[in-house]
Amino acid sequence: MDVVRDHTDVPDRLSGAVLAIGNFDGVHRGHQAVLLRAIEIARDAGTLAGAMVFEPHPRQFFQPDVPLFRLTPEPLKLELFEAFGLDIAVVLGFDAGFAGLAAEDFIGDVLHEGLGVRHVVTGYDFQFGRGRLGTPELLTEMGQRLGFGVTVVEATGEAGGAFSSSRVRQLLQDGSPEAAAEILGYWWRIAGTVAGGAKRGGGLGFPTANFPVADGMALKHGIYAVRVFGAGSRFDAAAYLGTRPTFDDGKPVFEVFLFDFNGDLYGQEIELELIAYLREDARFDSAEDLKAQMQLDCARAREAIARVAADDPMARFPLGRRLEAQRQG
Repeated sequence: MDVVRDHTDVPDRLSGAVLAIGNFDGVHRGHQAVLLRAIEIARDAGTLAGAMVFEPHPRQFFQPDVPLFRLTPEPLKLELFEAFGLDIAVVLGFDAGFAGLAAEDFIGDVLHEGLGVRHVVTGYDFQFGRGRLGTPELLTEMGQRLGFGVTVVEATGEAGGAFSSSRVRQLLQDGSPEAAAEILGYWWRIAGTVAGGAKRGGGLGFPTANFPVADGMALKHGIYAVRVFGAGSRFDAAAYLGTRPTFDDGKPVFEVFLFDFNGDLYGQEIELELIAYLREDARFDSAEDLKAQMQLDCARAREAIARVAADDPMARFPLGRRLEAQRQG
């Protein structure tokens, strides 16, 4: 998948694409409906299919002091786009100049003149341009005048309501990764570099890989069953997110204990897939009590991961299947 970061310098071979436009934080099943429509139109037209996103997330630009729980930071979002089958991603820098761009200029200068779009696909609630005055209706009207098509995809959802990034964030904050995965169509994942820690887990017989806690990451504290991807392999694991109240009750830490692994992942990039939330964080009277509970936690984590391995509910969804095929390949 090609990545374009400057709409004023687009190679000829990448011009004339069908672009889905939005923030796509989470790339959930509602977003996937927009992306799939772009792919279908592009294949019929014999051209490239892609997505346009903005970095940083516009909310981070307008409210820099308010932490945003980003479901898919840029590298992970691009990974998901490629797995979904897109040919191109347009990543435009969202700064003061871009925020001040009138909706009409975004359409004329960026989409038409810069990218030479053949067709644009958006969600029904897409707003853009200075003051968020741009609407799908304006986009459709100007597209007709400038010579590119526009498709607006209506809300996608199930009985519980429309799929949304805010709903996924809330479910993860509530400790419901399985329900969040049903909206995403894949197991929610986070990526980062393994760092050093206090090494208390090793003293308890559970050596852990310490994973960074990103700004704004509002996962519920407690114990999780996870799958870890790193060093070219996949490992089953139990993870702890919390303030270690038994020891120091300090800043939140993310510690991952990989089953049946004796290597060293320090300094390596890994990804975690959240499979199940097992219990809330708790303070124990002694290290021995904590160790006994950790043994129970690991047993429960193994059981949860084994159930998924035997019958993965994410195999019902295209992106879930494609991500798994990538891992297997």
